[in-house]
Amino acid sequence: RFIAKPCALHVGIQDSGPYQAQPNAILEKVFISITKYPDEKRLEGLSKQLDWDVRKIQCWFRHRRNQDKPPTLTKFCESMWRFTFYLCIFCYGIRFLWSSPWFWDIRQCWHSYPYQPLTSGLYYYYIMELAFYWSLMFSQFIDIKRKDFLIMFLHHLATIGLITFSYINNMVRVGTLVMCLHDVSDFLLEAAKLANYAKYQRLCDTLFVIFSAVFVVTRLGIYPFWILNTTFFESWEMIGPYPSWWFFNGLLLILQFLHVIWSYLIVRIAFKALIRGKVSKDDRSDVESSSEEEEATANTKGPCGSSSSNGANRVNGHMGSSYWAEE
Repeated sequence: RFIAKPCALHVGIQDSGPYQAQPNAILEKVFISITKYPDEKRLEGLSKQLDWDVRKIQCWFRHRRNQDKPPTLTKFCESMWRFTFYLCIFCYGIRFLWSSPWFWDIRQCWHSYPYQPLTSGLYYYYIMELAFYWSLMFSQFIDIKRKDFLIMFLHHLATIGLITFSYINNMVRVGTLVMCLHDVSDFLLEAAKLANYAKYQRLCDTLFVIFSAVFVVTRLGIYPFWILNTTFFESWEMIGPYPSWWFFNGLLLILQFLHVIWSYLIVRIAFKALIRGKVSKDDRSDVESSSEEEEATANTKGPCGSSSSNGANRVNGHMGSSYWAEE
């Protein structure tokens, strides 16, 4: 409210929601009770019933769907909050781990285990990370549902389970390495989203490509060959099999499986960005093919159902757009 919103207004993001659909009891009933995405047959029926053009009805449903989505200002403020947290917690983690012996020699994670002291720095690091991921878990149910809702839900469950389980079993040393490794790319993604919302396209593309490289290196390189290597093989060698070994490594493998899925999606988007010159629309985006800003602009110029003299620039009644919206 006092930091992110003024920053958003300063970069030109308007303090206004999406364009409000024209009140219509019949279309509202269809939208709420039947479908939010009417097919061609239903559109033709509604067109005859209301004596409206089909394009105008399509436009009404698009506006009505966008009414339920947060405006760009809200998304900017949320991304700025996450960027601030990820950057601060990453800096804290690096500063803490830099003076920790297990950061330079990962086998130190298992020396004298489980009789390892829990310092105040370790404790606060864990508490802050755990609190943040619990907040993500709860907010996921009130945010806009995206295509990877189940994957994100599984990720949050696995992350909270790992943080809690490693804390209870005093595996906090290797836990700090896992958390810091994940935080290194997250603030870059949020920075790219901030640039996107502010319409700094070149900065957005650059940050996203950097994020993609860091994500792939950390999640598909360092994580399996450094973290999983020590939890699977070095821990077995130094302290032998223990009852929680299978559960702990099972959760780490779930994270690695999710890393592979996300890496594929991210690399595909980054590749399109390099080929086309800018980042394309994300597969898991919740934004319509015409953004709220474009729709609002179009409606200030003319009625929703009006025809365009340049029909080649339209796709299925929507203005053509090449952008990405969410991670």
